[in-house]
Amino acid sequence: MGITILIATLLFLTTNFLFWKFTHTHFEKEYGKKVFQHWRTKTYYWQGAIFVSTGVTAVIIFLLQGADILTF
Repeated sequence: MGITILIATLLFLTTNFLFWKFTHTHFEKEYGKKVFQHWRTKTYYWQGAIFVSTGVTAVIIFLLQGADILTF
């Protein structure tokens, strides 16, 4: 059980980092650098990042479980 939580946490952090790496500059250009620095805009951005990372992590975990690589 402990290894499953570790794998899920690492997958979540990795997908969150990749989401940030690929989308941060796009949203900064779209909203403008000054507006993107406001807490409300950043809150919406990070809320979306967490939702996407959670969904991708869940899909990967269930694919690993379906392939009998990960059991829980």
